[in-house]
Order: sequence, then C-alpha cells, then structure tokens
Amino acid sequence: MTINGNLLVAGTQNRGSNGEFHGIEAATGKPLPVSFGGASPEDVEQAAEQAWQAFASYRETDLEVRAKFLEKIAEEIEAIGDDLVVRAMAETGLPRGRLEGERARTTGQLRLFAREVREGRFQELRFDAGDPSRKPFAKPDLRLRNVPLGPVAVFGASNFPLAFSVAGGDTASALAAGCPVVVKAHSAHPGTSELVGRAVQRAVASASLHPGTFSLLFDTGFEVGQKLVADPRIRAVGFTGSRRGGTALMEIASKRKQPIPVYAEMSSINPVILFPGALNTRAIDIAASFVTSLVLGAGQFCTNPGLILAVDGAGLDAFVARTAELLPDVAPQAMLTPSIAKAYCDGVAKLRQHSEVRAVASGRPGSEFEGTAALFETSAEAFLAHHELQDEVFGAAGLVVRCRDFQQLEAVLEELEGQLTVALHIADEDEAAARRLIPTLEMLAGRLLVNGFGTGVEVSPAMVHGGPYPATADGRSTSVGTLAIYRFLRPVSYQDFTKALLPAALR
Repeated sequence: MTINGNLLVAGTQNRGSNGEFHGIEAATGKPLPVSFGGASPEDVEQAAEQAWQAFASYRETDLEVRAKFLEKIAEEIEAIGDDLVVRAMAETGLPRGRLEGERARTTGQLRLFAREVREGRFQELRFDAGDPSRKPFAKPDLRLRNVPLGPVAVFGASNFPLAFSVAGGDTASALAAGCPVVVKAHSAHPGTSELVGRAVQRAVASASLHPGTFSLLFDTGFEVGQKLVADPRIRAVGFTGSRRGGTALMEIASKRKQPIPVYAEMSSINPVILFPGALNTRAIDIAASFVTSLVLGAGQFCTNPGLILAVDGAGLDAFVARTAELLPDVAPQAMLTPSIAKAYCDGVAKLRQHSEVRAVASGRPGSEFEGTAALFETSAEAFLAHHELQDEVFGAAGLVVRCRDFQQLEAVLEELEGQLTVALHIADEDEAAARRLIPTLEMLAGRLLVNGFGTGVEVSPAMVHGGPYPATADGRSTSVGTLAIYRFLRPVSYQDFTKALLPAALR
C-alpha cells in the first residue's frame, strides 16, 4: 500500500505544514522514501474538536456496533498484508517473525476487547432498589454504571510499532470504553503508523461512526504531544516511553484547569531473584534462559531482565560463569533508532567505567546502529550506596548484584523503585524463603512470576502490565489485558431517576 506522509484527522488526509521528517532505516540510519508533515497547532485543534464532537454519540454507541467496529479494525490491519511487516522491519530493525507475531497480538487484543464490550461487564451496572416505607427516612432508588471519560490522547511507543502504537492496547481499550482517540504517532515508525492509521480510519467509515472517533497526528518535535495533553477536550492520556517523557506529560496534565489522568508506562529494570536451591540444581539452565530473555528484541522490552539478585556462593558463580560463556557468541542487533542505540551504548559505557562495577562478558561488537549484549556485576553494598546503578539501560544489559546473605537481599529489594515484574527462580526447598518475600514483592511490582522471565506479556483478562511509580504513573492500572478498559471509565450514580430519564442499560 502507498504511504503518502499525510495526517489523518477525522476522516480526512492532509499534508502537515509544521516541518517535515523521514522515517529512518534502523539498520543503516538512512532516510526512507516519503517525508511526513508535522501537525500544526490548527491540526491539533481540529483533531481535538472533532474527537469531542464524536464523543457525544460514540459514548452511547450500541455495544454490538462498538464490538464490530473493533473487529473491523483488526480485519483492516490484516488486509494491509505484507506491506505492513516490510515497512515495520525497515523502520525498527525488528525481524519478520517478531513483527508478524506482534501484528497477531495487535489484532488479537482488538478482538479480545470486542468480546469484553459484548459482555458488557465493564459497565459495572448496579441496582439498589428504593424503599419509601423505610423509617425514619425513605431509602432512595440508586443505580450505577461506568461512563467513558472522554477523548483520549495516545502516544505510540518506539519498541512496539503495532501492539503499543496506533491501534495498540491503549487505543483498543479506550475505544472499547467509548472514548474517541487522537494518536500522536512515534517518529521512529511513521510509515507503519500511517498504514495502521488508515486501517482504523477505514473501519470508522465502515461502521458509520463520527469521523472524529479517530485521528492520527505526526510531530516534528514535542509541540503536538504537549498541546494535546493540555487541550481541555482531551480527558485522559495513554503513554509508553521514557521516564523523562512520561513525567513531562504528567506535569502538563496536573497543571490544567481540570487535571486529567496520564497512564504512563515508563521505567523498569525487572529484578530476577535466584534462590539457592534453584542455583544449586539448575544454574546452567537458568543462565541459558536468562541470556535468551536478555537479548530478545535487542533487549528493547519494558520487561527486560536488567537486574539479577542472589546470595553469593558456588551456585551464583556457576550462573555467572555460564552466562559469560554464552554472551560472546551473541550477535549484535539493530536497535530501534540511532538515538536509542547511542543511549544504550552510553549506558553500557557508564557501567563499564563505574568504580564499583565489574564487566563480566559482552556479545559480539557491531555497528553504531546495533546493540551489543553486556553483563556486569557488583556487590549489594555498592548497589545500595550508588542509586545510579538502579537506572534503566534500555537494551540487552544486565547487572548481577551479589548479596552476602538473604537479609541483605531483602534490604536491596526494600530500596528498589517500582517495577513492572519480579521473577523468582526457586526449587522446592526455596518455597519458604520465597513466601517470606511475597508481601514485599507485591508492594514492588504489578506482576510476579516463578521460574521464568518477564519478557513475553500474555494478553489476558488476568494480566497486569503496570506497577508502582516509576514503572507506571498509576500502579492501580494495567495497559495489557481487559482490565485496561477501566482506565478510561468513571462511575456515575443515578438517584431516584424516572425510567424515561435513565440510561437504557439501567432501566
């Protein structure tokens, strides 16, 4: 399909006039064909106004119509065919298999939310009948439902050009809730974004919805995103990216006349705790699985295992030694953008130069656009004394922290910031010690897992992809799974309404 570099605003396609930029081939750093025009303040104004106008009708859309609309988006994405995968491969450097799987995840979660909409549970309908004879005061008739917040601004993520971008989880859950969406495309994959955006636009038209139900904007800087979050018609934000970017949006949202929620997924190093029994029996196998997880997608996952905690001993020595044997054979991988590649190299260099850190092993070197896997180690004392060792290095870098005993390992956990995941590798004899940690870990992360790694997030009604700050801006929420719909809803109670005045669902 042809890419033309246009903005998609409320059913129209037009060239942005606020500068231009090109998609970049991740593997070479060279510009790809077709430039993209940045949105002007007037374009942002039009998208927000059209979304607000669409909200009046879309918020009360028949649930079957809304479900079919979500399914139609999935069909239109699949209809793009191989052009979508080829363009995404060029813009991100990600391999075909990964992107084909991500496309399936994207369409799968759209269909999952369609089923959620049909079932209607998200409305949380509640009925508490009145009793006029109750003494000393009559009991009122009370009914409750969840209503959509309003138009949502969604920011595409760099590391998931499909599943966390234009028609990804934030968009799918917002549309399922009854909220129009204005997407600010990520500049790392503009062609991919346009192809998907046009698929959504076609689905809007096919469902005969107000065209303002969806818009897609490109930005040559930060102005579009900032203006969107500040616009009074935008009532919530979905963001996946850096802590710096997320906190900047949170600050804008908090200073509005009417502050709004920003659901920002930002920073996590995802601790992996290796218990003594597990290390004594399968340190070699754990090391192999760890390396596979560490280098998956060049380590560009928000759930990448960046921190390994264990009590010092022969088992940990065996794990580190085996990892050191495996890493030198790992080939370098193209990173998502030249700037991400540079940031990763800078982060690895800081660890390598740190006086309290020892370099264990690294993968094969590559070009300036590729990331080389790296493993480091330090002591628990040094980790506790140097807070910068908690900083996320976005890529295939891991840090082993050697603890002198279990109590010191607990002290390290107590000092960690909020996380998306914590993984525990245990044997039967480790269960008592693991049970002792569970209350601490529940306060630390949104997902706890046993004998595995956090990479690979199942799209499920029981999934939580979130956690205490700075993993996410609001640790009570998730950006994956059907629970994500509740981010874009709020409860309203109706007291003593006549049947004619009640919403249809509450009659």
